[in-house]
Amino acid sequence: MKTVFTLCDEDASVAVAAVRAELIKRGKLGTIAVTDAHGELIALLRMSGTALNSMTVATNKAFTAARLKRASADLGRAVRHTENGYDVAYFGDPRYVGFAGGQPVIKDGQVVGAVGVSGLTQAEDDDLAHLGVTAILAR
Repeated sequence: MKTVFTLCDEDASVAVAAVRAELIKRGKLGTIAVTDAHGELIALLRMSGTALNSMTVATNKAFTAARLKRASADLGRAVRHTENGYDVAYFGDPRYVGFAGGQPVIKDGQVVGAVGVSGLTQAEDDDLAHLGVTAILAR
């Protein structure tokens, strides 16, 4: 048997609080999603005034990062730079996305969950997702 470590609701709360505080500091709005090791949602916060579609996008970014064990942007780069190319749907689940802003949480070489952020530029989303991961790992 294999033991699978995964994030818990307390980890998710730490990430959400850290990212939310940074968004407030920057005077911006966004949505923060945290998933477990399987990419399933633990926590979701859409700040008031953030676009509704950002909930699905943030959740899918975190899902992608957890399931593929790499940043969600890596999938986008792979799809765009493959010689023959293929659709993201090739991965078999419509929740996979190739946008920046989904980062896996890696503890002792194992993906234990992921943080996804949506609502800003891809660079800002990615920076904030990193912040959420760092907050979890510092816990």
